[in-house]
Amino acid sequence: MPAVRRRAAKSFVDLIKPGMRVALTTHVNADGDGCGSVVALWHLLMERSVRAAITNPTPFPDRYRFLLEGADRADKTGEAVKHLQRADAVVVTDISDLGRLGHLGRVIERVTVPVVCIDHHASEGVLPDGPRLVDPAACATGELIYDLAQTAGWTITLLAARALYVAIMTDTGGFRFSNTTPRALKVAAHLLAHGLDPEDTYSNVYANESEGRIRLIAEVLDTLVVEREYGLAWVTVPPGALERHGLQADDLEGVVEYPRSLRDVKLALLFRPLANGRVKVSFRSKGSVDSASLAESFGGGGHRKAAGASIAGDMAAVQALVLAAARQLCARRS
Repeated sequence: MPAVRRRAAKSFVDLIKPGMRVALTTHVNADGDGCGSVVALWHLLMERSVRAAITNPTPFPDRYRFLLEGADRADKTGEAVKHLQRADAVVVTDISDLGRLGHLGRVIERVTVPVVCIDHHASEGVLPDGPRLVDPAACATGELIYDLAQTAGWTITLLAARALYVAIMTDTGGFRFSNTTPRALKVAAHLLAHGLDPEDTYSNVYANESEGRIRLIAEVLDTLVVEREYGLAWVTVPPGALERHGLQADDLEGVVEYPRSLRDVKLALLFRPLANGRVKVSFRSKGSVDSASLAESFGGGGHRKAAGASIAGDMAAVQALVLAAARQLCARRS
């Protein structure tokens, strides 16, 4: 474990005391890393007699709800504001930007207690003061929480191990992406040694789809556009598609991987209309193309190979703007 992580983890451990009320949260439309991180941290803190509560800005996605088994009292998302306002400390995971915390951003901005940040994204954010355990070299926020437990000498229970394994498995794309480091595999191996079932865990995440989601994917892929001269491909979520299939935004997780999987494509995009006159753009890249730099130019951020941004404007205007920048970026990398 890098020494800088050990020092940062110790500052968190020094803050947490038995009996404290600690609110745990992550970004809107939480992914596997965000969900796994808050659930694992809930188990770790409850073992320390800390009164922890998960207070996310959006409901727990169905595909990760199995992580709440054995943690029936954990999810207080419906009462998030109340729990945040009376907390003795707040822990923000997998994000360092108030803007990605939805309606809870303003609440957290006004708290007078320490706000801890545990995150592995390269993009700088703005959060109130508190301990920081941040390292872009980590494969997932779940890896950092594992390091926190190791530094503190905390026992990782089976349910905490499962949550951390899901965090790492999903953020490495099932151990396929470039952030699948030797250490990521060592941590995953140690978590498996706690007795969790990897096939069952995989099935819960990746082999438990609804018919509606499969039909949504088909509808989105029907919009596929490929510009081979740039190594660029993109898809668009049709207006009302989520509602037609009875789905939520988190059901789009992983869809952008389909255009990225195309031969010779260096950059893939997914455009989704939002209800507030904005368009959410997901960026995924291969090779030397830097998704984060492109997202940051539109006020977003993320990782080199996976990033996102929310951009004001209608779909046609946003697509024209983003695609022009994407073509320039790909042309420079050809």
